[in-house]
Amino acid sequence: MRDMTALTQEDFERLRTVRAESPRAIRELLAARRRRDIIRGDGRLFIIAADHPARGALAVGAEPYAMADRYELLDRLAIALRHPGVDGVLGTPDIIDDLAVLGLLDDKIVVGSMNRGGLRGASFEMDDRYTGYDVPAMVDSGIDFAKALLRVNLDDDGTAPTLASTADAVTAAARADLPIMLEPFLSRRVDGRIVNDLSPDAVMLSIAIASGLGASSASTWLKLPVVDDMERVLAATTLPVLLLGGDAGADPDDTFSSWEDALSLPGVRGLTVGRTLLYSADIDVAAAIDVAASLVHPGLSA
Repeated sequence: MRDMTALTQEDFERLRTVRAESPRAIRELLAARRRRDIIRGDGRLFIIAADHPARGALAVGAEPYAMADRYELLDRLAIALRHPGVDGVLGTPDIIDDLAVLGLLDDKIVVGSMNRGGLRGASFEMDDRYTGYDVPAMVDSGIDFAKALLRVNLDDDGTAPTLASTADAVTAAARADLPIMLEPFLSRRVDGRIVNDLSPDAVMLSIAIASGLGASSASTWLKLPVVDDMERVLAATTLPVLLLGGDAGADPDDTFSSWEDALSLPGVRGLTVGRTLLYSADIDVAAAIDVAASLVHPGLSA
C-alpha cells in the first residue's frame, strides 16, 4: 500500500475563499490543468465515480447520509486521486470545480456527469433530465469524457424523454469528438423504489438499447455492472466497456475477485467505481484504491 495524504483545513479554507471571492478562477483552473490522453500505457482506465450526491443518493449501505459531508467526500477523493493508478474522476460540476480548486485534476481524465434530474425516490425518477453538464460546456471547460445514466422502465412514460435526451447527447458528443459512457439498465419500480434488473439477459437487452442511441456510436462507451455469465453479456457489444462497482456492503474480497475475472474479458477497458471503494466498511480508502488499481493496472507495482 502506498503512502497517501489527505486534505488539510488550509485546503478547505482556500476552497471556500476561491468560491466566494474569485469564482472566475475556477474556470481558469480547469482550462489550465495538465491534461492527458484518454488511452495511454496499458490502455486501461481506473475512474473514481463521485456523481451520486447530485441525484440525492447519499446512502452507503445502511447509512442514509454517508455521503452528505462534502469535506469528507473530498478528503476521500483526494486520497484516491493521488494514487498513480487512478486515471481520473467522474463527477457533477460542483464536485469537479472543488477538485480543480484543490489542484487534484492534473494528469487525470475528468468525466462530466450529465443527467442527474431523476432524483432518487421521486415520482419522476425515470424522467431523468439533463441537469448537469452539457456537451458544449464540457468542450469549453476542457472536460475529457461525458457520462449519462440510462435506466429503461417499460412501465414508466418518463423513459421516453430520457431516451430522446440521451440520443441527443450521444449525437452531440460524437460531433464534438467527446467520448461518452452510457450506463444502461432495465429497471422497474418495486415497493416504491426503482430496482435494476441485473440478470444477464436484462443487461444484454439494455446494451442493445443503449448502443443504438444517437446519430453515431463512434464516441460511445458502456459502463456495465458485473453480473453472472459476463462473457456472454460482453458478447452483446463491440463498444469499449468500463465496469461499475457493486454494492458497497458486499464482501470486499468477493467484489475484487469478481472484478478481476471480468477485467480479463475481451472489450473490458477498466473500472469506474465510487462508493464501493470510497466508503467500504471493511477496508480503508487507501488500501481499497491500492487493490483496485493493481487489478486494473497489474504492471503498476512492477
